[in-house]
Amino acid sequence: MTDPSDADASPLFEAKAFDEPSVFAPSALLENARRQKELPERSVPEVCVLDPDGDVVRRLRAAGEAEQDETWPGYHTELYRFERGGEEFGIVGCAVGASFAVLVAEQLFAAGCEFLVSVTSSGRIVPRDDPPYFVLVERALRDEGTSHHYRPADRYASLDPELLRPVERECEAVPRPVYTGASWTTDAPFRETETAIERARSEGILAVEMEAAALYAFADARDRPVVCFAHVTNQMGQTEEEFEKGDANGSEDALAVIDAAAAAWRASD
Repeated sequence: MTDPSDADASPLFEAKAFDEPSVFAPSALLENARRQKELPERSVPEVCVLDPDGDVVRRLRAAGEAEQDETWPGYHTELYRFERGGEEFGIVGCAVGASFAVLVAEQLFAAGCEFLVSVTSSGRIVPRDDPPYFVLVERALRDEGTSHHYRPADRYASLDPELLRPVERECEAVPRPVYTGASWTTDAPFRETETAIERARSEGILAVEMEAAALYAFADARDRPVVCFAHVTNQMGQTEEEFEKGDANGSEDALAVIDAAAAAWRASD
């Protein structure tokens, strides 16, 4: 049985030297994967996408618009390449959760990525519209573990303000509404209790998801440009018809916000 006196001794907050480099580097992982798999070195596209639900990847593959990159050395994932408006993108599907998303983000930037966009399904907290719609995550409540390995303890991790306004402007033209606001990032979606939901609601949080806080903490620590969108599709299973994203499982709408974010990054860069 746990001694209550040990409650403040969580290893999550111990032995953290945030300015000290990691002994285990993503470049070393990629180099050894290439060696083991006998793969040539090839840079990923400058703009890459995390698609935790995998719907965008499935839509692109079904339409014959995405090709698997056989030189991608990631052990746990597959990278696909596709084009939009003459620009090549890279995309990784089904990287769900904070730790997995950051694991892949580290590898993508080590492999040549210059800008990363994440579009993930989320549950509605404070209503802004009838689902589905998008939230451009301006800041994310750090209710997960990964962000605390990148940045000192603080309540929120935030989008780089130099990216916020350009992305907002570009998103004005996408088909689905895009609202700017806060999200709640959790490692435990099946522990979204009434108490936790009310806490989030009291802070004006619009959506709950599983990746943004960690990705923003990583982005800040590594000085990498990352933009996260929460695709609000449900009310945490509380109504009869939930998790509906619209046509093609919302993949066309998701591609529209990806295009907008990429255009904003290009303009700001």
